[in-house]
Amino acid sequence: MSLVVYLAALVFGMTSVLLFRRPRTAVRDPLTLSTCAAIVLGALVFVCAAPATLGTVNALTGVPNFGAPLTYGMLCAYSCAVLVLLINWRGGPRPVVRRAVIRSMAAYGLLVAAIVVLFLLADADTERLTDLDTYYAGTPFMREMILLYLLGHSAAMLVMCAVCVKWSREVGGLLRVGLRLILLGALLDLVGFQLTKYTAVAARWAGHDLDFLSTTVAPPMASLAALVCSVGFALPRLLPSVLAHWRGLDDYRRLGPLWSLVKSVSTAPGQPSAWWQLPRARLQWREVSIHDALLTLAPYFDHRVRERARDAALGAGRSPHEARLAAEAAMLTDAARRAAAHEEPPEAAGSYRLHATEVPGPSGLVELSQALHREPGRAAAPGGANPSSPTGTLTEPEEPHVA
Repeated sequence: MSLVVYLAALVFGMTSVLLFRRPRTAVRDPLTLSTCAAIVLGALVFVCAAPATLGTVNALTGVPNFGAPLTYGMLCAYSCAVLVLLINWRGGPRPVVRRAVIRSMAAYGLLVAAIVVLFLLADADTERLTDLDTYYAGTPFMREMILLYLLGHSAAMLVMCAVCVKWSREVGGLLRVGLRLILLGALLDLVGFQLTKYTAVAARWAGHDLDFLSTTVAPPMASLAALVCSVGFALPRLLPSVLAHWRGLDDYRRLGPLWSLVKSVSTAPGQPSAWWQLPRARLQWREVSIHDALLTLAPYFDHRVRERARDAALGAGRSPHEARLAAEAAMLTDAARRAAAHEEPPEAAGSYRLHATEVPGPSGLVELSQALHREPGRAAAPGGANPSSPTGTLTEPEEPHVA
């Protein structure tokens, strides 16, 4: 069972690593900080609750069952961290948020202190690594300690359920999805972990043996509930960034035809020197390098090539925007050929602003790159064939191919 619990703790903890990937920014953001604190404390609860950890802690301290108040105290700290996270997530005036956080921390701080005191007063000399809750269910002070930690955790989960239900009616999108996942995790915790614990303890009071609920059913249900909650907390914060990087990777690849055409004249690097750079960083470097190359090629723009290509595209039934892109692709191909051959700038050269430089972001460059890929004469440049000849023989676009 220890291996399963440790794996759950590892997956749980990795979520906080993803959220805390920018430490300097994260420590100044109460929401990120409280999210990471809640997830880390949840992972520590699993680590402390593993039988292997309990046995090691008991052996190191020389106190039988010392791991019990340690685990229960950590669980109370996790419950408090979840409430603090919800308070910060909900937001509001800073003084109100601060007071709510302080009240929650004070309440659970007293709860942890009470658990420690009750353990010190109890007679619990027999080490129990997996069934302590039921074994000591009728022992004075231990009984109260067990009930106290369960009630403290139940209160936090019930509050979390109420907040998620109320708030999910007011928001939409990923935030609502995250809240529903948190609600699902809290319900799994309430039913799968806490209700089974309460049932097993109450059965002991009644003289029955339902220990399997506490030792076999409750631990995996607690792991599942915590993982679902962590996904709910992390999803609204991580998914937008993941999607942005995915779109960045797609744009980076679609810029391939344009970069292949102009990279020989660009003085900026086409990609970061570090191989581990994320897609958005790579896309930014490619954009900068392409814009640098377009500035270098600007003196070679031949307006006659552009006008012929535009007229041919309009005559083929293309929209004005598509005709402009096809014309600019032909003109850029001709300019790249002239630059590669070290020719003199054409007589019809002059200042011209490409559509790709008029729109923010990479969308304009991507359109130009795809127009280049569809242009039949693009394959001839910049090797030496005159690209002006295909401008009068524009055909229907071929199927796009992502570079």
